[in-house]
Amino acid sequence: MRCWAASSANETVHMIRPIAILAGLLYAGLVLAQTAAPSPDALMQRVAASEQRLSDWAELARYRDENSKLAAPSRGEARVVFMGDSITDFWGRSSGVFFPGKPYINRGISGQTTPQMLVRFRPDVIALKPRVVVILAGTNDLAGNTGPSTLGMIEDNLASMAELARAHHIKVVLASLTPVNDYADAGMTKGRPPQEIRELNAWIKSYAQRAHFVYLDYYDALLDTHQMLKKDLSADGLHPNAAGYAVMAPLAQQAIEQALRH
Repeated sequence: MRCWAASSANETVHMIRPIAILAGLLYAGLVLAQTAAPSPDALMQRVAASEQRLSDWAELARYRDENSKLAAPSRGEARVVFMGDSITDFWGRSSGVFFPGKPYINRGISGQTTPQMLVRFRPDVIALKPRVVVILAGTNDLAGNTGPSTLGMIEDNLASMAELARAHHIKVVLASLTPVNDYADAGMTKGRPPQEIRELNAWIKSYAQRAHFVYLDYYDALLDTHQMLKKDLSADGLHPNAAGYAVMAPLAQQAIEQALRH
């Protein structure tokens, strides 16, 4: 009886699997049928984006030419590299002013996560021989831009970048994640839960203290009374506008000066 029962159970499992797969395919077909077909241009853009990601996942090519043309820092130059995602990338490019007159270099790439930044940390930071690096990263990890990430995974990548910098005699400023809001996009806090942002910021602050790095607190300066990013500092609930960057700039400058003194 036991042998028969086991055989019967196995046969049932084998029957259920193809049924489940077929049901999944039918459901996917229904969803696709109810979704408007993308335009040929949109399809081409998706294909191009996929090809680019497959060929250069960390986007090492983004700054390759600029890096190769950048001269070594002059004697006494306090070069600073800002490493990050779109919040760094857009600073002085799409919005705000990026430290005019300062030997500061923007190496942000929109949409990136900490594992991508870790891959390009050597060519985009270490090879440029800065005295200080300012690292602002993690919000896209929470949003799952390159797949699911735990807080521990993000923390490991941040620590690895900081330790690489220290090994090459580069002072480290670790920035808090900036807050988000739902005022313009009702789903912003769903993709980037404020509780997870606060937990990650608490770890960054604690780690910076333990490792004797400088902690840069953007979060509190951008927060409103509802514990969200101030409405007048962002158009989309994620990226700072010119007014937002104006709040961030002096905080970053103070942190850089602190790092240079140590």
